[in-house]
Amino acid sequence: MKQAVKVSFYLKKDEAKADGTCPVIGRLTVGETSAKFSMKCYASLSLWDTAAGRLRGKSKEANELNAKLDKTRVSANAHYKELAALKDNVTAQQVKCVLQGMAASQETLVRYFEKHNEKFEQRVGINREPSTFFEYQNALRHLKNFLKHKYNVSDIPFSALDMSFIESYDFYLRVEMKRKPNTILGIVTRMRKMIKYAICEGIITGDPFTDYSPERPKPQQKYLTRAELNKIMNTPLDHPNRYLTRDMFLFSCFTGLAYRDMRNLSEKNIVEDEDGMLWIKTTRQKTGTPCEIPLLELPIQIIEKYRDMAPEGKLLLMLSCKRLNINLQKIAKICGIERRLVFHCGRHTYASEITLSQGVPMETVSRMMGHKDLRSTRIYAKVTNDKINEDMSKLEKRVTNKYKLAQ
Repeated sequence: MKQAVKVSFYLKKDEAKADGTCPVIGRLTVGETSAKFSMKCYASLSLWDTAAGRLRGKSKEANELNAKLDKTRVSANAHYKELAALKDNVTAQQVKCVLQGMAASQETLVRYFEKHNEKFEQRVGINREPSTFFEYQNALRHLKNFLKHKYNVSDIPFSALDMSFIESYDFYLRVEMKRKPNTILGIVTRMRKMIKYAICEGIITGDPFTDYSPERPKPQQKYLTRAELNKIMNTPLDHPNRYLTRDMFLFSCFTGLAYRDMRNLSEKNIVEDEDGMLWIKTTRQKTGTPCEIPLLELPIQIIEKYRDMAPEGKLLLMLSCKRLNINLQKIAKICGIERRLVFHCGRHTYASEITLSQGVPMETVSRMMGHKDLRSTRIYAKVTNDKINEDMSKLEKRVTNKYKLAQ
């Protein structure tokens, strides 16, 4: 049965740019069904004729845009006729799909994401971590749920992606799913990686989310201050497991090793150099990057304290990461540290308080932590207030009596 087909255009004023232009949106109506789509272009609000759904005037800008709108309107009617010849009850969504080139053979986001994850899983245990694979699977699950919730579809072509899509996805995660900014950032970042891969493979020509800027979580201090470190070292605890947790955490604070790298340590990783100094020489499980760390007095004491106590020839007696973090929360409470304390804080503390604040160069810290470049180290290494105070005290001594105000 033949149905009425109407194509109109309007401006999305709530997404106006600073220059006064707004995204042009098409509204396709077929019978009692309707669908909206982005024209992937902008038009000046001051020149827009709302009643006519096009730009006023005969400028080059107006002629080019109006020609594009007319062409879209003609194409929509032509595609509807083609579909109506094959089936009854053609919907606006079906015409939109054909209009925007969303053929079944075209690469789609979910299908591409799934293929990526299948390949990624094959590399787990070789040069990829199970936890990272879990994050990609989690991001894919959220995407599928969103498509079903918002559009009642199981997949979407790359060509249909635009700012409206990503903003709706952000709203869904932030408001409807009540996810925190850091969680949203991780989910969206992994989806946007699919966009970057698709661009590299020539599936799409540009990033449809270029103007998207996700809300960044408020930066939190992840390293321990000197005073907090002293509290943990000297405060009496209430259980043997808490003392074990404290010792393993302090080992991380004074070596910069991550949890998994500590679990992997054995006697063969302890090497003595010609000067009699002991070193940890290992390879980071996460990145496969070698790291060499000279052992300070405190971690040597911890090694001796737990020597031959760990199973399977390991160097340290490690609890599960979950149990360590639970114990650290209780330790923080006992010590009067009023912020969240997790095991990974030890690695941040080593970079900021133990090394950088004591004058160790950034390049040296980067090598000891097993980073591939300094950009990773800068995430960890922060200049503490204690370091600033020490540096300014030295500066004050150097400049005393050198600068005087003229009388």
